[in-house]
Amino acid sequence: MPKSIVAALQIGSLPGGKGETLEQILSFEQQIREARASLVVMPEALLGGYPKGETFGTQLGYRLPEGREAFARYFANAIDVPGSETEALAGLSARTGASLVVGVIERSGNTLYCTVLFFEPEGGLVAKHRKLMPTGTERLIWGKGDGSTLPVVDGKAGRLGAAVCWENYMPLLRTAMYAKGVQIWCAPTVDERELWQVSMRHVAAEGRCFVVSACQVQDSPQALGIEVENWPAERPLIAGGSLIVGPLGEVLAGPLLKGERGLLCAEIDTDDLVRARYDFDVVGHYARPDVFELCVDERVKPGVRFI
Repeated sequence: MPKSIVAALQIGSLPGGKGETLEQILSFEQQIREARASLVVMPEALLGGYPKGETFGTQLGYRLPEGREAFARYFANAIDVPGSETEALAGLSARTGASLVVGVIERSGNTLYCTVLFFEPEGGLVAKHRKLMPTGTERLIWGKGDGSTLPVVDGKAGRLGAAVCWENYMPLLRTAMYAKGVQIWCAPTVDERELWQVSMRHVAAEGRCFVVSACQVQDSPQALGIEVENWPAERPLIAGGSLIVGPLGEVLAGPLLKGERGLLCAEIDTDDLVRARYDFDVVGHYARPDVFELCVDERVKPGVRFI
């Protein structure tokens, strides 16, 4: 059926770490069932945490010992893929019948990646996407993904793809994903700005696809017991702003703001995509392959090969 319910789950990482956060995710099982959601998108770095305001003891040219200790704690809170947390999420997908798209911090060797995991009710963990370009000082703590994790998944609600936070500002990445036939663009983020919501509307209109953007929500640093220099006492660390957008850029649901937590839902109809692309198919009749061509390298790029 082309009609289905899609949802963004707006919650945040909890101070107790990945175990407590996982329990928070699982606590929404009944709400997902009652909503009859075919897809639930969750925020960036939900399991593992987004350490907003943390410096990890780094200045240009040197790193302090306490920063190494902070990174060690952060590393310990990351998850293995696959691992016990992915098994629990696969179970949630199976029990609710919903596709899940979940932002995590993935531990691989001694490197961390900002990763999106895809779960299907009958297949469990079916794919992952590693963020290609960490933004700003995220590069201190996260490695870069390569072209081998750019999946498009046939989910219950339609063909799913994902880009994490400011990856959505990479025009060539967007073009590659449009060419893969994405119908529902999943955008896990921690960007709470109105500009982000405008950008999500642009992506939907450009790709003529549905967009589900899920943003974390975090209380003020003082409430969380952490220090962020010059941060107003009452301002949330991350305020949310999750929304769902239709293929002509129209907001279907949201945004959820001001620290609100919950499941944001909208009904979509993938048959609408044909009508939306009648006058604009960015990788089809509106492309100019005689002038522009994009080549995408999807090979795995390990640092060491044994032949």
